[in-house]
Amino acid sequence: MEPPVVLDPRRWRALAFICLAQLMVVLDGTVVNIALPNAKADLNISDANQQWVITAYALAFGGLLLFGGRLADMWGRRRTLMVGLVGFAAASALGGAAVSQEMLFGARALQGAFGALLAPAVLSLLTVMFATPSERARAFGIFGAIAGGGAALGLILGGLLTQMLDWRWTMYINVPVAVVALLGVILEIKEPPKLGNQPIRLDVLGVVLAGSGLALIVYGFSRAAEEGWGDGGTIASLVAAVVLLAAFVGWQMRCRYPLLPLRVILDRARGGAYLSVGLSTIAMFGSFLFLTLYMQNVHHYSPLSAGFAFLPMVFGMLIGSTQIAARLITRVPPRFLIVPGALIGAVGMLFLSQISADSTRYWSVILPGLFLVGCGMGTVFMTTINLATFGVESRDAGVASAMVNTSQQVGGAVGTALLNTIAANAAASYITDHSGSIHGPADIPAMRMLAMVHGESVGFMIAAAILGLVAVVAGFLINLRKPIGAGQEAPSPEPARTVSE
Repeated sequence: MEPPVVLDPRRWRALAFICLAQLMVVLDGTVVNIALPNAKADLNISDANQQWVITAYALAFGGLLLFGGRLADMWGRRRTLMVGLVGFAAASALGGAAVSQEMLFGARALQGAFGALLAPAVLSLLTVMFATPSERARAFGIFGAIAGGGAALGLILGGLLTQMLDWRWTMYINVPVAVVALLGVILEIKEPPKLGNQPIRLDVLGVVLAGSGLALIVYGFSRAAEEGWGDGGTIASLVAAVVLLAAFVGWQMRCRYPLLPLRVILDRARGGAYLSVGLSTIAMFGSFLFLTLYMQNVHHYSPLSAGFAFLPMVFGMLIGSTQIAARLITRVPPRFLIVPGALIGAVGMLFLSQISADSTRYWSVILPGLFLVGCGMGTVFMTTINLATFGVESRDAGVASAMVNTSQQVGGAVGTALLNTIAANAAASYITDHSGSIHGPADIPAMRMLAMVHGESVGFMIAAAILGLVAVVAGFLINLRKPIGAGQEAPSPEPARTVSE
């Protein structure tokens, strides 16, 4: 008989530093976006190369997530988190001090690599430290709000730092944050007790196949957003990604110590949770992209004003995660939260599809739309992240957590490319259909503006349809008939002796 789970008395204080580390990683996905024009001018980055400020981070982060998750299972979550914090801070300082575009690109790649250690470690710590369903609900409610709302907060912080200080502070700001988080980890977090002795070995071939395949997916979709779907490099990247990931799955079926044990993702409810996270992120990233362009290019918001305009989404995230999902997740089956949450988000996207080139319609369209999207997605993210990591064996907690982040990263890359392409095609069709309204060169700028808004409106409608698909996926795949944890507790820590090859 297994001994009872011993709860760490410092776990709630530890949660603050776990969430601070997670917030730093999430913020960094968007905080640099608004600072990009200033960095581009300062370092003489060409138009062709500017995408690498974003892509270098995304490639390293997405490609190394599963590796980082397995290292957390092998090394221990606390140690992995500490290494990730130190490395992320050093890479951020290097990026802030960049004197050339190559130095900045390299620093961003290092940030992504150490972020791939941080992200699975913080979520797996959360998974094994909060064992009772009621505590998990509260802890994951806070974490879900940060995971979903952090990207919007990154836009605000990026605008504030760029406008008030300098673009380099979008990098430097991570250093003091990482130091505070590191001190908190040292003082307040201890590695959860380990009970088993089953070895975990590093699947080197799996790391190469999965890392290369995921990196090529992120790169392929990022390239599609810039060069189009017919580009030879885009096609080659995506085809190679499919081949490598198919080989990875085949290898995991045969490998004695797989990087990603298929038992983690073949569970019907957990697999449905991963798919729901990925699809929701596709829709979310489209809303960030379209609204940022709409407010700054069409209605000339300053970077800081555009960032603050996203605050209703952040408030919605907090309500959805901490007041709706956290209170109900121990009372109703998870799909009874995910399905309505996705549908509320879809209604919010339909609100946003009513944007106009004539006026911002902020109070009547954007504010309620963002709040509904945030409220719905907060409910979805909190519930799916909890479900995706609940009941997993302790030895797989790191890689199960990494799959959550992988779903989000791949979803972000797909969403940016897919919805941007759809919006661009809709804008082009609008110009073709209304070409008779152009009577001279003076009419062209106005027509382009109308076409851009029309394309973004269509993009919001597609995002609403994707969230509708999330509701369908959750309704069919997530078949748990009881609330998460009803009649059971999260598994006792079943740690493993680590053996590296």
